[in-house]
Parts: sequence; C-alpha cells; structure tokens
Amino acid sequence: MSSPSKIFSGYRALGFVCNHVPLAVRYQHKHKENYVITCVGKAFHTYNCSRLGIVSVSDSHPEEISCLVVDGSFVYTGCGKVVRAFKQNKQVLHTYEGHDCDVHLLLPFGRHLISVDRDSHVIVWDVDTEGVYLEMDFDNESFKVTALMHPSTYLNKILLGSKQGSLQLWNIKSDKLVHLFIGWNEEVTVLEQAPAVDVVAIGLRSGWIVLHNLRYDETITRFQQDWGPVTALSFRTDGHPIMVSGSSAGHIAVWDLEEKKLRCQMRESHHATISGMACLQNEPLMVTSGGDNSLKVWIFDLPDGGGRLLRERSGHSAPPTKVKHYSCNGQNILSAGQDSTLRSFSVIHDKYNKSLGRASFLKSATKRSGLKRDKYKMAPITKFAAEPSRQSDWDNITACHRGLRVVTTWSYGRCTMGEHKLEHDRFKNDEVAYRHTLATAVDITSCGNFTTVGYSSGHVDVYNLQSGIYRGSYGDPSAHSCSVQGVAVDGLNQVTVTAGLNGEIKFWRFKRKDFLESLTLEKLISQILLHRESSMLAVALDNFQILIVDIDTRRVVRTFVGHGSSITDMSFSPDARWLVTSGMDSTVRTWDLPTGSLIDCFLVDAAVTSLSLSPTGDFLVTTHIDDVGVYLWSNMTLYSHIALHSLPEDYSPQIIALPTTSRISNIVNDEAESKKQEEDYFAAEFKSPEQISDELVTLSLMPSSRWQNLLNLDIIKRRNKPKEPPKVPKSAPFFLPTIPGLEPKFAIEEASTGNKTGSHMLSGSLLPLSELGKLLSESEKDCNFSRLLEYLKSLGPSAIDLEIRSLCPEGGGSEVIMAQFLSFIRQTLMTNKNFEIVQAYLGLFLKVHGDMLSSSPKLTEELEKLEKVQSESWRNLQDLMNQSLCLVTYLRSATL
Repeated sequence: MSSPSKIFSGYRALGFVCNHVPLAVRYQHKHKENYVITCVGKAFHTYNCSRLGIVSVSDSHPEEISCLVVDGSFVYTGCGKVVRAFKQNKQVLHTYEGHDCDVHLLLPFGRHLISVDRDSHVIVWDVDTEGVYLEMDFDNESFKVTALMHPSTYLNKILLGSKQGSLQLWNIKSDKLVHLFIGWNEEVTVLEQAPAVDVVAIGLRSGWIVLHNLRYDETITRFQQDWGPVTALSFRTDGHPIMVSGSSAGHIAVWDLEEKKLRCQMRESHHATISGMACLQNEPLMVTSGGDNSLKVWIFDLPDGGGRLLRERSGHSAPPTKVKHYSCNGQNILSAGQDSTLRSFSVIHDKYNKSLGRASFLKSATKRSGLKRDKYKMAPITKFAAEPSRQSDWDNITACHRGLRVVTTWSYGRCTMGEHKLEHDRFKNDEVAYRHTLATAVDITSCGNFTTVGYSSGHVDVYNLQSGIYRGSYGDPSAHSCSVQGVAVDGLNQVTVTAGLNGEIKFWRFKRKDFLESLTLEKLISQILLHRESSMLAVALDNFQILIVDIDTRRVVRTFVGHGSSITDMSFSPDARWLVTSGMDSTVRTWDLPTGSLIDCFLVDAAVTSLSLSPTGDFLVTTHIDDVGVYLWSNMTLYSHIALHSLPEDYSPQIIALPTTSRISNIVNDEAESKKQEEDYFAAEFKSPEQISDELVTLSLMPSSRWQNLLNLDIIKRRNKPKEPPKVPKSAPFFLPTIPGLEPKFAIEEASTGNKTGSHMLSGSLLPLSELGKLLSESEKDCNFSRLLEYLKSLGPSAIDLEIRSLCPEGGGSEVIMAQFLSFIRQTLMTNKNFEIVQAYLGLFLKVHGDMLSSSPKLTEELEKLEKVQSESWRNLQDLMNQSLCLVTYLRSATL
C-alpha cells in the first residue's frame, strides 16, 4: 500500500510532558537517582528528578495508555484490554492478555501483577511466565473496584476500594476474603499506605480524607478537603508527620498529622486536575503531575511548611493557535497557545525548550501576585511575527491577541514579554467609536526595526520596535474601509502590502507612506503570506481558493482550487517552489508554483490550525484542533529521489496518523519481530569476500608500504642517494662452496640436461624476457591471471617497478605483452577484488609507459576497454562514499 503522502512522513511530536494518568516514581540504586515516569498518550516518558531531564521515550502503543505503574524491574502499562511489561523503560518484554474490558488499575505485587478492568474483573498474573495465577470477579452493582493497594507487612493481601464506599481485604494466595470494611457510603478514589503500619489513607470523592487502622477497623482521624474529589495522596518520609493531598481544582493541601489540622495550602499548583503526586523517599521533595501538561518538583522549605516550586517541565496547557519557525537554521519553533503563553520548542533536544512567559496587561503586578492569582492575564495570541536580526538589541516579536486592539512585544533573547504595548492615541481618545476595534494583522520588517499593525477599523500603523514610538500610518484617514486581513513588508523595506476583507490589495511606499497601486479581487480575503526573497504573495480567499500575486508586477500569476473548507494557514518552501496549505477539511496540500498544480495531499484526524515549513526545508510543523502537541513531519525529498507528478482532479486523499513522541510501531508484535530478526541473523550464512564481490569492493589487506609508494619511488631513490660513492669491499679469498655432511664435498653446479621448450628472448629484442613477461605470455591463452597476481603480491615496491618497466620493447617486452598487462588489469577490476593494489599497478604503468600508450593504436584500443571498466568501478565506489558522507554530515549538523 502506498504512503498517504509522497513528501511528508511523521517524525515526532513535541510539547508533551504528562496527562491525566497518574505518574510513577522509581528509585535507581545503581545511579542513586529517582526517576519519574509519566504518560503522554500512546507512550510514556522517563525523567530524572534531579533536573527533570528526559531519559527515555517508550515505544508507541496501538491505543492510549489508561494506567501506569512501576516496580524494581519493569514498567507496566494498561492499554485497552492488554497489559504490557517494559524493560529499560523502553522495550516491551511481556504481554498479558485475558481481559474482556479495558484495564484501568494495576498493582505490582512481588513477582505478580494485579490488573483490574472496568467490569471489576481482577486477574493476578505471574510476571515471568505471563500465566494467570488467580482470577476474581466482582459485581459492579454491589462492589465496583475503583482503587487497590497492598498494605505494608500484610503478607499476600490486597485492599480493594469500591464506588459504593466499602472496602475488602483479600488473601490472593488462598483466594479468601479476610475482612469487609463498611466504609463511608462514598466512592473511594485513592488508597495510600501511611508510614505507620496498619494505617491507610483513603481519599473519597466528596473531598474527605480518612486515616483508617486496618487491624482494628477503626478511623484514626478525618480531614475535609473543600476543593472537590481527592485525586492524589502522599506522605513525607523525611521525619515530618505531613500528608499532602491533591484535588481536581489543581490545589494541594498540606496536613499536619500530629496536630490533626491543615498546615497550609498550595493553591493553583496546577491549572488542571492533579493527576499524580509522590513524596520522594527520605527527602523534602515532592513530584506532581497534572492534566495541564506540566511536571513539577516542590521542596518543603517555606516557613509555613508549604512547598516551593523547585523545578518545572511543561508544555502548552491548551491547544496552540499559531506556530512559526524562528531563525534561519530551522531548529527552533515559536508556538502561541490558548493558555496565553508563548513558547519555543527545539527540534534538536527538549533541554533547549523554553517559555517566553504568559501575556499580562501589567507585568510588574503579575510578578508581585504570581501567576496563580494573576488578574491581569491577557487573551490568547492569535497572530504573531518574529524577526531574529535584532534579538540581542530589543524586542523582536510582536503579537495580536484575541478580542484586543493592543499589540504586545516580546523578547526572544531575554525570554520574556516586552515593555511596549502598541496602541495608537486615536483609539484611546475616541473610545466609543473604536470600542470594537481589534488588531487583526502584524508584521516585522527584515531589518528588525519596525513593525506594521493592521486593525479591524481599516487602519495600518507603523511603530518603532526599539522605542515603541508611533512612526506613521497608511492612507488618509485609513488604508482600507474594511477590516485589514493582512500586512506585509518586502525584504528591502520598499513596499508595504495591505489586504482588506473586501478583496482589495493595496501597495504602499514603506518610508513615505504613499499609495502606489491597488489590485481588486472578486472574493473576500481571509489572510495573506509573503515570501520576501521571491516577492510572491499568497492570498487565501473565503471561497477556499488560493491566489499567488507577484508584488513586482502586481498581478495574479497562479490560482489554486482544491480545499473544501476555510483555509487555516499557509507556508512557502525556502525556494518558493512549494506552497503548503491546510484547511478545516482536515487536508494538508502541497502546491507546485512553477507548474501551478497540486503535487501532494493527505488527511489528518484533526484539522490543522497552523503550520510552518522550516527555512531549511527539512521539517513541516503542524498544530491541530484540541491538541496540545506540536507535530514534526519530515521532508522525504531530501533523503531520496521522489517523482512529484500532478495529482488528478478526482484524487482522494488518505488519512495519515499523527506522529508520536517515539517511533510509530506495532508494539504487540515487537517481541516476535525481534526474535525473528535474531533467528534470521544467526541463520544467515557467512559471506566471504568472493561472495560479496558482486555487491561491494574488497581490498587485498596487504600492508600499504607494499603499494602506496609505487608512484614515488624515483623521488624516494633520489632522496636516499648516498652523498659519497660506495667503496669497493676488500677482496675475499677464493674458495669453492662445499656441501654440508660428514665428508666434505665441493658443490659443483650441474648443467641442465633438459630440453628447452623455448627461447627466453623475444624476436627482435636483445634483452631476455622478465618473469612478469613470461607469466603474461602464459596467461594469454586461458586468461587466468591468478598466478600473475600472486607473483606481483610477493614482490617489493622496487621489484614491481623494475618488472613493469621491463614490459616495453626497450626492456625486453613488446606491445603484445603490454596489451596483455592492460587486459590483466581489466579482468582484475571486473572481479571487484584487490582494488587498491590494482589501482597502484595501473598508476605506475601509465606513468612509465604513457608516451608509448598514446602512440600505439593497439594499446589505445585496450585502454578504451579498460576505461569503461575503471569508470564503472569508481562510480559504484563513489556512490557508496557519497551516501556515507551525506549521512555523516547530516548527523553531525543535527547534533550541533
């Protein structure tokens, strides 16, 4: 089945920290470190508590994770009707299947695991064998299981809490009910073991917290939490008798167990329900997670006994409204959310993520009161513009807010909201006339000095970013008679383009504010986007069409039709060849500007609210309706050749799954696939160099000193030439060699009596044929050069140089011998073996006999045959080298 998109492939999701599933904490004895595990939908993240740095990301589940627990060996997750055990916080090791309904509670119990589904069917699993140890069924009408725990020191026993309010203590070894607790006629939401033996903290939906003694079935004390249901409970174990509780309102209550009273309150610790809470063992630290997509570490060092925020890791608590790449390297993404915050996400590593803060009408008052009780919070950002050229000098981001005419400035370098609130005096002086006026469009010049702001009243104003001073307006009295849907300034600050709702596009001189020309369209305009380098202006209309206007010639050059609903955002590719658009019809379309056709289209589950293609063209970023994540899509045309043809008019797009925080895989079959791959690996036969020569180039494995200096032997000999002439050694006395033995005998060389098969002299040559020439003559008939190659391998550099020089007629050879040597080189190159030494022999041969090779027709013909084989060998080798270098360069640049 073909991919839904030819260009884009899901890469990963950013901005996810945690969700409504309670966190789990594990202490690693090897590293002496506490680790917290949080759920992020179909995967879970592992963070260290010392810095809240991400340690690992699990494989993706087929469905959303409903519950998560840990023990000393595994991380257990409930996903649908299946429970899985992960090793090393990442890969699935065991799978437990047997439930007929979705699992919502898990409890590790020694070498067993207890799981409870929505029908109150309890199964006790053997962790190692994946077998069922015990099964228990409860009737939801009389006892619906909502919480479970193992009381400390209670051997083989578990405590179950119900929606009806009663509790049951069971012995899972004997499968017997030990005791029934009447309860308090309220749903039990949390069960937590207290530091004292036999004491359990019970959280109820009404907000009551009961400390109950299981041994005597007596209530020790009760606390009332006024903020709704109790969602989390934990106890400090560092010597202070303190219990903390979390609520659905995001508040935390600190209870003094000795005095049995409320110690203090930590209001608005989270902006949503506190899903998980855990006090670290023997430390004054507490970790909390909430439904607002934030993970926080608190330290109990305040005078009233409350916790102070020590570390925080968070993403958007509400879906993003606008996303845009920042800077030219494409490594940072600016995102504005419905939580009124502006954040920067890094595609390199999560440690580079940062928050620019939350929009406020009065920043100083917000600092004094804090974000928890901030009454100056501004509405969410709807549109913003950023320019990195002057980020170290002054504010370089301007933003429009929902329902406001005030434009705020932000500083990316200082990671904070700026001091300027841009608003013209005309709006302040005539509040009645401009009561409903809103800021609808904003843009920053490429120099970073000015910003232009468009309003729903038709006015377009220019402000200086350094001082926030008003620098003029376009038109008299306004640029348009209707709402301004977009403003843009070209790359040289020469022309300003404004677009009105009525379909009129006007061109102005940027500095003098003079009107130049207008272009009237037939339909209403919803938004515009300018690509400054190419002067191409994309205009989205209310009839779902997209027009491309050349602002140099000021006329429409392309028209794109295809979206079935309103267009939400547009983005140009770096070279302005593509225009990527998204609409409320849940499609993402890629248009090719030179051909004016649609080349790619795919569907997503939730409509895209904003998108941005990186300045380097490697990633597409999207945000979606009711989703707090920022999704990255990889541009596949950068890694392989893809034929991009025009799609037919009746093309039906396919749905593509959104990226996850980890790789997309079918986790159910991961273990089987890994085993199969391992078996295939060991079952594969060993391939020798002879067997892989058809695919790869193999070397001779000879020392480089035997072939590397062949072309430089003359230089080496000249450098090593002695300064003084060699002296004649003293004459030794004449003697005859003897044969070793008991009786001394003289070694007399016997004359060879065998018949000579041929002469060692070639016809027309006065010098004898060398050993290399003999082997070349012998291999002429059968073209077997194995003996010849072995002979050359056995020689040193000087001997090889002498042998190759002797192949010419002056050295005892001939043109036939030289042609045979070229044939030997050609045949050896075709085998793809001994590649480096053959290249060295060929280089020396061409250097020594270059003049004769160019003058002989027969040798030239052999060289042409050799050139074809040589080019093919080098081409294959160069392709492999280029592929490896490209991959290494990309990985090196991606980690900078």
